[in-house]
Amino acid sequence: QVQLVENGGGLVQPGGRLRLSCAASGFSLDYYAIGWFRLGPGKEREPISCISSSDGNKYYIDSVKGRFRISRDNSKNTVYLQMNNLKAEDTAVYYCARSIASTCVWSLPYRNYSDNLYDIWGQGTQVNVSS
Repeated sequence: QVQLVENGGGLVQPGGRLRLSCAASGFSLDYYAIGWFRLGPGKEREPISCISSSDGNKYYIDSVKGRFRISRDNSKNTVYLQMNNLKAEDTAVYYCARSIASTCVWSLPYRNYSDNLYDIWGQGTQVNVSS
C-alpha cells in the first residue's frame, strides 16, 4: 500500500523544538520530491518546505526559514522536518505529501497548486505551540 505516515507532533512551549517524521511505504523516496504543509486554525493549507530527490535542493517559506530544516534519509525511506524556536503561529496540523515529480516546484504561484503537484498525502500530525 502506497502511503505516508507522519509522526512527532505534540505540545511544546514557545521556543521549543520538535522533529516530525514522514515515513513512506509502498514506494521509494529516491524518485520523488516530498513537501511539508500545514493547516493552521482559520487558515488555508500552506506549503512550508520541500526537498527534491533529483538534486537534494531544499526550499522553505520565509516564515520558517532559519528555524525549520528538512532532510531525508533514503535508507529509512523517511523525510524529517526539524522545527526549532517554535512560535504560537506555528500551531497547525502538519502534513507531508509526495510530489508527482522528483524536483520541487517552489516558485510562486505554482507551489500553492498542491492538489495538482502532490498525489499522496499523510494523515497529518498536530503541533501545538503554547505556554
